[in-house]
Amino acid sequence: MTTADDILRRVFGFASFRGPEQRAAVEALVAGEDVLVVMPTGSGKSLCYQLPALVRPGAAVVVSPLIALMQDQVTALRQFGISAAAYNSTVTGIERHAVEQAMTEGRLDVLYVSPERLAAPGFLDFLDRVPVALFAIDEAHCVSQWGHDFRPEYRELAVLSERFPSVPRIALTATADAPTRNDIVRQLRLGNARILISGFDRPNIRYTVRPRTSETRQLLEFLEARRGEAGIVYCATRKRTEETAKALLGAGRSALVYHAGLDPEVRAANQTRFARSDDAVIVATIAFGMGVDKPDVRFVAHLDLPKSVEAYYQETGRAGRDGLPAEAWMVYGLQDVVRQRKWIDDSSAPEEQKRIERAKLESLLGFCEAAGCRRQILLAHFGDRCEPCGNCDTCLQPPETFDGTEAAQMVLSCIFRTGQRFGAVHIVDVLRGSGNERIRRFGHDGLSTWGIGKGRSEEDWRAIIRQLVAVGLVAVDHEGYGGLRLGPDCRSVLRGERRVPLRRAGRAGTTRQRGRVSVPPADQAAFDALRRVRKSLADSQGIPPYAVFHDATLVAMVNRRPSSLSEMGEVPGVGAIKLERYGAIFLEQLDRLG
Repeated sequence: MTTADDILRRVFGFASFRGPEQRAAVEALVAGEDVLVVMPTGSGKSLCYQLPALVRPGAAVVVSPLIALMQDQVTALRQFGISAAAYNSTVTGIERHAVEQAMTEGRLDVLYVSPERLAAPGFLDFLDRVPVALFAIDEAHCVSQWGHDFRPEYRELAVLSERFPSVPRIALTATADAPTRNDIVRQLRLGNARILISGFDRPNIRYTVRPRTSETRQLLEFLEARRGEAGIVYCATRKRTEETAKALLGAGRSALVYHAGLDPEVRAANQTRFARSDDAVIVATIAFGMGVDKPDVRFVAHLDLPKSVEAYYQETGRAGRDGLPAEAWMVYGLQDVVRQRKWIDDSSAPEEQKRIERAKLESLLGFCEAAGCRRQILLAHFGDRCEPCGNCDTCLQPPETFDGTEAAQMVLSCIFRTGQRFGAVHIVDVLRGSGNERIRRFGHDGLSTWGIGKGRSEEDWRAIIRQLVAVGLVAVDHEGYGGLRLGPDCRSVLRGERRVPLRRAGRAGTTRQRGRVSVPPADQAAFDALRRVRKSLADSQGIPPYAVFHDATLVAMVNRRPSSLSEMGEVPGVGAIKLERYGAIFLEQLDRLG
């Protein structure tokens, strides 16, 4: 892989790959193999296809779901000196002809297209006549109904395996649990693909969840210590985004609005302003999701509960993509649960899909109500694990708990005695001694666990079950009608060898505030000065500041204090083209700072 290593250093400015999975993905694609890559946001997924695009003959064709995301990535690649273009509904006839000509002549390295454009017969015919290095399917979870953002047009991408059997394909996602991964392979016909999973942990993100009291006041208190930082605030409805942005503006914050009801030009302008600002806050519905390519988002706040753990992970993953400290902060309340369940019940989706959505909502509630390390629970949802992280609210300020061992034993025994095939509603009915028709039909009113939990309310039991799911003592069979099963670690609880602390409802501590990001206080002035230089260079070109250099690169400059172009070229993220364009300018600024 001498060629790939050389390109990694010379073009992208990195001395080594971020991990073995990234290297393996590059090697497989260069060798012509298909790959499914599951890596957390900010871990370098894009490099897995961008680098092979420079090694293999022809252009990489990248399927991307949002126009704004394509434009951001094209801008970033061009800053590295890579020939890139987008091919979507906003491209004029003249621009399309120029793209096609460049691709025909082998002058294009990377082409971003929408799934609709790629599947169009005329475009596929065009691709038959030009050299194609590889196909990359970004945000691949969109192909799966098990994923949180299903898009039917992604199903059409299976045609690539038939039309271009000799062209390697790579599917990439940050949010795919086991059912979603299996569905991606099935739907895209990637049966022989290498599956590379690098883990789901984002250790630089601090997770905090709070019961809702007064969300606007809570949000303003959270933001007070984060002035000068860019962030996203997610709301469930358009009206809430407007009201929240107005409150932030009234408090002196630079706040923008983003939702599908805005005029398209206003929405695009707000996204551009956010991308080019170092300290703007954008208040958005989930319509503002995968199109965010801004690496220096320092916080993501949720004023309403997302739809699932996958959606939460995806949305919070927009924070800290540069690897520097960031925060995921959320408030939730009973009204969130009522609203989400109503949306599910009132939707036109088939009952099978509604069942999936209800189970995913329950898993997210378990995450919110859990007493243990949130990162452990989040990772366990995707089949990953870690030690208690020390960087979430429950680690930093453990909540008030009670000994839930006996309650857990009741639930586990009831699940076992009913055959490990019934959902939470039925289990709770058995525990509380319900005499409904379904209980009688299965003879569950004759079980030893029938009625042993009469002393707790239905909601108490549901909260207990959610927490048991969150810590892995109970598993939800999403592919088997939502039935509850015993988790692999339940025996020690049933035998009384393991205690089970559960969170007491309505109790939350306060989390120590994180300090400002990046550098020691003595170096803050230098870092801020480099940010101002970067902003000036970006504004003069009409591009976002992070397209010049990421914050992480500026931090490395401050720490290393390079004094020559050769030393500047050793700073991570400073490739040959960027060194030529900007190296002397930043060296001059560092020299002034002394």
